[in-house]
Amino acid sequence: MLNRPNMVSVGTIAFLAQELMFFAGLFAMYFTSRANGMTAGDWENQTEHLNVVFGLIITIVLITSSVTSQLGVFAAERGDVFGLRKWFAVTILLGVVFLGLVAFEWTEMVMHHVTPQASVYGSVFYIITGFHMAHVTAGIIAFCVVLLRVSKAKFTPAQATAAMATSYYWHFVDVIWIGVFTTLYLVQ
Repeated sequence: MLNRPNMVSVGTIAFLAQELMFFAGLFAMYFTSRANGMTAGDWENQTEHLNVVFGLIITIVLITSSVTSQLGVFAAERGDVFGLRKWFAVTILLGVVFLGLVAFEWTEMVMHHVTPQASVYGSVFYIITGFHMAHVTAGIIAFCVVLLRVSKAKFTPAQATAAMATSYYWHFVDVIWIGVFTTLYLVQ
């Protein structure tokens, strides 16, 4: 019989596998739309407004948050509640910064008339980045829940397991962003 930490890990991995299929569908939409858009000739004039350096900065912020998340898990494994709180708080802050930077990128694209109404590329760009932002927001909420649980009760192995499951999700979201960055900013 599986113990509680293994059940949570298996459940988390099953959930992430389902999320992977969701994002695979979004990437399939991108490449299908790109193939059709390149033929129509409207794809390239939309992608030229992307700021690759800014996209790289956004990516670095999110990768850094993955490191801080893992440092929080290491603290939880040691029973270091202060370290868990500190590193998860930094992760939340970096997640909020990431959301702000992507929102700024959206305003820049709108100022260049890259909108869902203007082109297929605009629709694809906002759908993919928007769904990713929703997943980052869900991760931030999950980190907040873990921090609330840790502050309200005695630290237990179940709370360490919750911290690990939340961190798994966050790492997944970070890896997906690397795919989004590579596809949207580098492949174009």
